[in-house]
Amino acid sequence: MTPSKDELLALGRKMIHTEADTLYLLEQSLDASFAAAVEAIYHCRGKVVITGMGKSGLIARKIAATLTSTGTPTIFLHPAEASHGDLGIIAADDVVFALSYSGETDELRAIVEYAERNNNAIIAMTGNASSSLARHSDVHLNITVESEDCVLDIVPTSSTTAQLAMGDAIATTLMHMRGFQRGDFAHLHPGGYIERRIEMTDNHN
Repeated sequence: MTPSKDELLALGRKMIHTEADTLYLLEQSLDASFAAAVEAIYHCRGKVVITGMGKSGLIARKIAATLTSTGTPTIFLHPAEASHGDLGIIAADDVVFALSYSGETDELRAIVEYAERNNNAIIAMTGNASSSLARHSDVHLNITVESEDCVLDIVPTSSTTAQLAMGDAIATTLMHMRGFQRGDFAHLHPGGYIERRIEMTDNHN
């Protein structure tokens, strides 16, 4: 039986409400590890190398883009390519930032082992504080969610929302620490509408 429009709206609202609850719980659970992660990135003399597989990898790419465009040079390292030569992306002064909700993603193992041998700082974002990734990190960001909001409780929904929000919180906190201004943002966006909008706003003011 096809759901009615009201039923479809109810399902959509339930999903959004669940993710809103996820963000509220994430806010309440934020602790000293957040400050430690921000400080590790702020004091990094190299770049941030962020990595993740599957949906976590997609979120990692977005976090990388946000960090890079707000004054923190960041590159995404695909875990599957890392074991085929791309580990060379990681330099001595880099911070490695690994995302995996389970904390047991096999493809991340080679990256973590390499980073440990190379004495790179490792930040992990997982939903399992007892996971191998969490245990092998210098800083662990816990994004445990009560459930994924799907009928199977499997499809990454609430967890990816938590990952994205944590990444945005890190990026915007770093902007504050760096004194990142509108002009800095426009300087990094010379080819798009954002710079023109900033210029129009500044001229108007």
